[in-house]
Amino acid sequence: MNIVNKLTLRHLKENKRRTMVTIIGVIISVAMVTAVSTLFVSFLDLMKQDNINKGGEWHVQYKNINQEQLDDIKSEKNTDHVFLRKDLGYSKIEDPPNASKPYLFFTSFDEKGLKEMPIKLKDGRFPKNDEEIVVSEDILNQKNKLKIGDSLSVELGDRLMDDTTLFQDNSFNGEEEEFRTKEKASYTIVGTIKQPEWEYPWAPGYTVISFLNDKQTGSTAFVAEKKLSKDLFDDAKAFAKEHDISTVEFNHELLRYYGVSNNDNLNATLFGLASIIIGIILIGSVALIYNAFAISVSERARHLGMLSSVGATKIQKRNSVFFEGAVIGLISIPIGLIAGIGGMAVTFWFMNTTLTNVFADGLKISVSITPFSILAACAVSIVTIFISTLIPARRASKVSAIDAIRQTQDVKMSGRSVKTSKLTRKLFGIEGEIGLKNLKRNKKRYIATVFSLVISIILFLSVSFFTDNIKKSAGMTQENYDFDIQLTGPSNNLESLKPFVNAENVTDSVLLEYVSFQSWLPSKDVPSALKKDPDYHANLNDGKYAYNLQLHGLDEEDFKEYVKKTGSKVDPDGVVVINMLQYQGSDRKFYQSEALDLQKTKKLDLYDFNGEEDEKVGSINIDGEAEEAPMGVRVGYGLNLIMSRDTLQKIQKETGSSNSTPFLYLNSSDPSATQEAIDESKSGDVEVFNITKMKEENEQFSLLVSIFAYGFITLISAISIANIFNTISTSISLRKREFAMLKSVGMTPKGFNKMIHYESIFYGLKSLLYGLPIGFAAMYLMHMALNESFEYSFSPSWMSVLFVVVAIFAIVGSAMLYSTGKIKKQNIIDGLKQENI
Repeated sequence: MNIVNKLTLRHLKENKRRTMVTIIGVIISVAMVTAVSTLFVSFLDLMKQDNINKGGEWHVQYKNINQEQLDDIKSEKNTDHVFLRKDLGYSKIEDPPNASKPYLFFTSFDEKGLKEMPIKLKDGRFPKNDEEIVVSEDILNQKNKLKIGDSLSVELGDRLMDDTTLFQDNSFNGEEEEFRTKEKASYTIVGTIKQPEWEYPWAPGYTVISFLNDKQTGSTAFVAEKKLSKDLFDDAKAFAKEHDISTVEFNHELLRYYGVSNNDNLNATLFGLASIIIGIILIGSVALIYNAFAISVSERARHLGMLSSVGATKIQKRNSVFFEGAVIGLISIPIGLIAGIGGMAVTFWFMNTTLTNVFADGLKISVSITPFSILAACAVSIVTIFISTLIPARRASKVSAIDAIRQTQDVKMSGRSVKTSKLTRKLFGIEGEIGLKNLKRNKKRYIATVFSLVISIILFLSVSFFTDNIKKSAGMTQENYDFDIQLTGPSNNLESLKPFVNAENVTDSVLLEYVSFQSWLPSKDVPSALKKDPDYHANLNDGKYAYNLQLHGLDEEDFKEYVKKTGSKVDPDGVVVINMLQYQGSDRKFYQSEALDLQKTKKLDLYDFNGEEDEKVGSINIDGEAEEAPMGVRVGYGLNLIMSRDTLQKIQKETGSSNSTPFLYLNSSDPSATQEAIDESKSGDVEVFNITKMKEENEQFSLLVSIFAYGFITLISAISIANIFNTISTSISLRKREFAMLKSVGMTPKGFNKMIHYESIFYGLKSLLYGLPIGFAAMYLMHMALNESFEYSFSPSWMSVLFVVVAIFAIVGSAMLYSTGKIKKQNIIDGLKQENI
């Protein structure tokens, strides 16, 4: 080790406080980078595992294949493993206790499929041949109980409506659908399973699984690939074409978590967001570490000058700073890695104790560490430290011996450079003028402090906007279930649902009637945001845009309460529009837009839902708008109009629309008990859907996103505050000599405090002047990145802007008071003798 490096180490040891501050700054930066990379990897790993637990691990499926095609799939070089499934059909249940679930749904898997798919055996064993079955445990809870060992003879068939085959994701349509028998079959029950994750709450059939012989044709092959890349999509389609396979589909959701997607919009969104977030983190880290090293070099100026006076070259002085950065990095990076990973571990533990039933099989989020994430965090940290030391190192190499020993390099001024306006003295007095002159006189420290504040403003605004919009985007991809149980009654028979309004354990309920119409709006009156939808022109007819209108009639008291809650200010016979559309377009992009421009459109003409424009049956006036819908009313592609039941009946009478569908939406403290009570007393024509599980999963997922979001904001805020305190306190510490001089010429403690307060104001105003415009630019860039997949208007959080304005002045003021409080008691003579060594 050369003499210069030895002296650098000695300087670090002698200035323990400054060294510790620098080390802590680097640790915080490394911990932030590590935490973000760990969070990203852990979240992806969690979502992958949850997806596999719900639907099995497969990437491509080939439908309706024969034995030769199966052999070709298995021998394909990139195939890891294959399992088969074949749906056998439905069988009617005699006298079903649940009118909305009148079928058994028979499907079959081969031996590999029974292992790979998330089928949870409760009792007995899995089938070993095509004459054995396992049945959903829910079947055993019915009145006509089945048990293991029983024989079951059934007629298998298809559900059809208008000659279209219906599947498990299509709910039961009552007498509107037809059951067409295909064959008879006999099975022996050998086990029971828990309700599969893929069985929807509204699915019309209880799942029954048999064994699939891999020699059977017409099966679907589920393929897990060895290597995943974007070429997978083109390769699979080419393979299917080459081997005459009619249908090929992909597990897009799972592939997305592996970073493989053929959705260019999503890729652009992810790439754009990742670039912006990484850029923000890098800028914040560089700002934090740069300030620490820049101040360290400023303190070492006299020391470097002395080295120069005894023959140290520019390269030696520059390398001295690089060596200091290397030493700080060797100490800080391992600690930062441990702190970042440990912080995420504590965060995940807290989340796991808070969240339940978010993921299949009670899956918990855990810390996932990959060599890539650790190496990436180390690489980013090393690059950050290098960039942070580069400018201070170049400054150090240029310090002359005389300037360094006299400590004049940071203060270079002329009368013009510190000149202030007369308005400054009039507004702030002599103390404010002196404070402003001090800032101009110590320009480098002033710029460093303002830069630190600007970076903090940009970080906070960007991250708060990012988290708010990620929550909003996630909400657009989720079904909004704000109820536990939905009951659907027969047409025009609202009375059939009224007995269940006060069912056992019900905490909240909404009873409404639903009628649908169609309306046409002139193209010129359609909001511009809606015209971005790729399906917009398909819905145009002779220059008019087609709207599906959904009219919801509430009880008079419920409607009054709803109007009061939303602040719509309409009369009891008025109509409120939920002025929002939210849906996924044909380009797989999610859209959210205003549905109507109410300044242009106050009245809508009504047409029969399947009618043409010339079949007008009436009209409806819109009296108010709201953003929040009543419980059970879901915002989608159609336009929702809320009114009282009396108003709805008047419209029905005027339009001649005789059919309305009654719905009852319930929230319950014990949804299972409520459903049991309803099932025991309801008639067969009332359908019941218990979606408690899906609602809880959505709520827990939203909570998970919120915890991630606000955790990120808290982390960034803490780093920003630490950065501001560190920069300002060090800047004040370096000005002890200056403060002693001011006191020596008669500045009173009151005047000194006023000067510090005014300096805080100047710092705050200057940082906001630069920080807010750049922050808005960063927010808009994020909005543009998100708009590749989620179309909605740019809407910055004005509360965040207000918060950051108040917070900057509060934090700067607190930091200044804290720092000056530590030097108030210093002796003036000692202060004048103070040197930064």
